[in-house]
Amino acid sequence: MTHASDEPTTLSPARTRLALLALALGGFGIGSTEFVAMGLLPNIAADLLPGTYAASPDAANATAGWVISAYALGVVVGAPTIAAVAARWPRKRLLLVLVAAFTVGTIASALLPSFELVLVARFLSALPHGAYFGIASLVAASLMGPGKRARGVALVLSGLTIANVIGVPAITWLGQAAGWRVAYLAVAAIFALTFVAVLAAVPWQAGDANASVRRELGAFARPQVWFAIAIGAIGFGGFFAMYSYIAPLATEVTGLEAAAVPLVLVATGLGMTVGNLVGGRLADWSVRRTMYAAFGALALSLALLALTAQFAAGLFVGAFLIGATSSALAPTIQTRLMDVARDSQSIAAALNHSALNIGNSLGALLGGAVIAAGLGYVAPIWVGLLLTFAGIGLALASFALDRSRRRRGHAVPYATGATPAID
Repeated sequence: MTHASDEPTTLSPARTRLALLALALGGFGIGSTEFVAMGLLPNIAADLLPGTYAASPDAANATAGWVISAYALGVVVGAPTIAAVAARWPRKRLLLVLVAAFTVGTIASALLPSFELVLVARFLSALPHGAYFGIASLVAASLMGPGKRARGVALVLSGLTIANVIGVPAITWLGQAAGWRVAYLAVAAIFALTFVAVLAAVPWQAGDANASVRRELGAFARPQVWFAIAIGAIGFGGFFAMYSYIAPLATEVTGLEAAAVPLVLVATGLGMTVGNLVGGRLADWSVRRTMYAAFGALALSLALLALTAQFAAGLFVGAFLIGATSSALAPTIQTRLMDVARDSQSIAAALNHSALNIGNSLGALLGGAVIAAGLGYVAPIWVGLLLTFAGIGLALASFALDRSRRRRGHAVPYATGATPAID
């Protein structure tokens, strides 16, 4: 049986491009709201924790970092929950509800007066994150047609990667000039524009009439789903171990001025944009080979940066390559999840973002631990390399399980109606 959401939607090429652009605009807003806090953390700390900041800016910044953790936790909780509960909803209606929730939550983040209330608002703002990307990926895959699912996923994710090139630096500058609250209001305006764009350009698509919470949660009973989640959470954690501490790496190791940090972030964002699109195209050819190649290239890129970070050229080239190779993994892992989840497509498409945000927390935690141990700001890069090797090992084990099933005469289970990439 082929679900309504799996059937290609017939639109003119121009209308298809507009619909994909509307979906990517939502990704742009999500990338902006997720990462802009990293550049505005001192501003948030000084405003919401004035007493602590006056006594110890470092302590205030550390406490303000909870707003980043609260958002990541919201993604982890919200992605599977919303995707499972709302799998029957018409896709467009669900996207509009999710974007409206983003808009309201971001406005609340900008206007609430206390640190505790802002913390709650950031958690609630993040709940739609994974579900949006999951449902938008299903819609994009349908719009792209058979054999182009990973490219559809990559186009939706391109909004997030482009946000790291344009949105985050621009909104960070706005927040530094006009206040962090104004920055979040600007992000809310992006979400409001996304609502209008989705309403106008995205075609109606039925939800899965046979979906149920029980069936969607059935994905968690499949070992290959857990393998794919672990590959994202641990393997992609290698990127976040480096990225979380890229600012002190640039200033303390490379010796650049603080004003150069946004340029390093732009280099990373450019790499992420290129890698995401290339990874989507390659994953439509072969998920397995693309995953192996991207992990291998990420390991080499991390090693290159660790060995050359004291040079400006090494920092910029390494940041670009790490952004590119890690982002090639994102559509690949999401496609793998959609392949192995069988009929639990809504939750599978959303779980990738839970996995990546676990990787965010894990990479930042382990990177911070080696810094706290006095090993310096290059040490998180080596931690990232170890996490990448763990991701390679998990990928090898996952695909070995597929081969074992084939040798025993069992069909390798894939999503109903899916057309898995060539192995």
